[in-house]
Amino acid sequence: MCGIIGYFGNFEPEALRLGVCAIAHRGPDDSGTFFDPQAKIGLGHTRLSIIDLSPLGHQPMANDDGCVQLIFNGEIYNYRQLRTELESKGHQFRGQSDTEVLLHMYLEQGAEMLPRLNGIFAFALWDARTESMLIARDALGVKPLYFTDNSRGIAFGSELKGLLKLVPEARELDAASLHRYMSFLWCPGDGTPLKQVRKVLPGQALELRNGKIARSWIWYQLPAFRGVQPDLSESESISGTVTHLRQAVQRQQMAADVPVGAFLSGGLDSSAVVAFAREHNPKIRCFTIEAIGGQEEGNTDDLPYAHRVAKHLDVSLDVVRIDSDRMAGDLEEMVWQLDEPLADPAPLNVLYISKLAREQGIKVLLSGSAGDDLFTGYRRHRAIMAERVWSWLPALARNGLETATGRLDQRRAWSRRLAKLFRGAGLDSDERLANYFVWSRENDLFQLYSPAFRNEIGRASAMQPMLNFIQPLDGNTSALQKMLALEQRFFLADHNLTYTDKMSMAVGVEARVPFLDLDLVEFAARIPDRFKQRGSVGKWVLKRAMEPYLPHDVIYRPKTGFGAPLRKWMRSDLRPLLDGMLSIESLNRRGIFDAQAVRSLIQANTDGVVDGSYTLLSILCVEIWCKRFLDVTS
Repeated sequence: MCGIIGYFGNFEPEALRLGVCAIAHRGPDDSGTFFDPQAKIGLGHTRLSIIDLSPLGHQPMANDDGCVQLIFNGEIYNYRQLRTELESKGHQFRGQSDTEVLLHMYLEQGAEMLPRLNGIFAFALWDARTESMLIARDALGVKPLYFTDNSRGIAFGSELKGLLKLVPEARELDAASLHRYMSFLWCPGDGTPLKQVRKVLPGQALELRNGKIARSWIWYQLPAFRGVQPDLSESESISGTVTHLRQAVQRQQMAADVPVGAFLSGGLDSSAVVAFAREHNPKIRCFTIEAIGGQEEGNTDDLPYAHRVAKHLDVSLDVVRIDSDRMAGDLEEMVWQLDEPLADPAPLNVLYISKLAREQGIKVLLSGSAGDDLFTGYRRHRAIMAERVWSWLPALARNGLETATGRLDQRRAWSRRLAKLFRGAGLDSDERLANYFVWSRENDLFQLYSPAFRNEIGRASAMQPMLNFIQPLDGNTSALQKMLALEQRFFLADHNLTYTDKMSMAVGVEARVPFLDLDLVEFAARIPDRFKQRGSVGKWVLKRAMEPYLPHDVIYRPKTGFGAPLRKWMRSDLRPLLDGMLSIESLNRRGIFDAQAVRSLIQANTDGVVDGSYTLLSILCVEIWCKRFLDVTS
């Protein structure tokens, strides 16, 4: 919906205004600021008008006497219900926005309102009556929020590029976080590439007083941490999935005073969202991507399935065509917009689709993200269920499986996947679960780092945030439930949702995620494992639920990623980009990587000796990020 930025402490108002300009793409329709020099408060906002397009939705938004000021990014999907409740208690409203409902909810309940909010949001609320500020992020982390806490006070913002206008001095690299980006292709936890900047966690709130954090708490915990046990029957699971997904899609679809479109990849998740969205709007416009240059070995072409679904549901389908030249040309822009060196080509697909949608007057797109993270569907879920076949083996035998499969030809999709299945087989319990997310092994990465950078990393473990997170779970929690908790907390918030938000908002489009409607999240937690992952069939319950609505061959099609044929491109079309950005001179000057080791990896990957495409993309994104965020004069 918007972009927010602000401070509580000794910061410059002009720096805040520059920060607002830096995130203007998030809200091209309007902007505003609020300053209280005596209290040392500054709040900035850029608006993407979606609900109540009138000036009555302008932000910062104040209560009647101006003592409470709010900046808000996101949507509250149950705002109409909350408004009716507030009106029954005597609250009067000037406009029709969900922002005003949020403001009145605070006036009525204070921070106790947070569990009542079903939506996607990041907001800051200054209360002059108590001389305190409340900052909060939505339950699953759909909307981003960064902050820094230093001697000058607290500064925060939707995007790193805006926040750095307030704290230009905060440009010291965080070696442990960069190691996590290299290990996973993204960074689990609250870390960013900068030591002084952290992420507000999903479902976290901060209370600020006197420019300091007076209180920090988690206001929303995933069902697995609240003792919610799967208890639904097969029929209840299937019918309830239909009911809750339909409700989520239409609730999010109707919370808009502008046209709403949808991503349609041709996969089950996006197709299910479109099937229910079409019930409310038969003319909904859908968008998909076509990668020119062929698919990766082992992946299925999405496009025919997207056309199949569009024809079956009788909806329009616009196709964005991309190739390696376009990707190479936009890679630097991608890293800049992401704020973080996420090594995945999928963000560019979101950008291209969102740009076309915006050109056609669509400000909101419904996404199929998170279906796999609620109902299973990734290969690692299938692997977990298969562990019962071999996990009883002694550690020595499991290590042997890892060694043997690791020697297979990594140029073949089946051998790569087999090697990944048994990578970390010798680890025990929780470590093995976290290891499924690891892309590049620590030993391999340390050979690519410079000696100085290895020393900076020290003993920091890339997996530690994940291990700390699942450690409190009850001993009876199944491996699959633990894995889904890791998906929902880390793979979504720190990767998929981050790039979906940043790349759609880069062109003034908001992506909504019906699968993360809180009612649906709570319901899905009650579905037993055997109805989610049934043998080799992932998302079994969702597939059964959608049989009356979608073609059988779409529901039970092979899964593919929302990406591009990167391996093919990195060995040919993108080789000049690698040679230019990752030259010996550039790498030596940066000092993070061992230049000769990286050049050797590039050649080995080109020759097909190793599968190093994503590791090289990680290195490339780190170098681009440093160039754009560190190599500046102001």
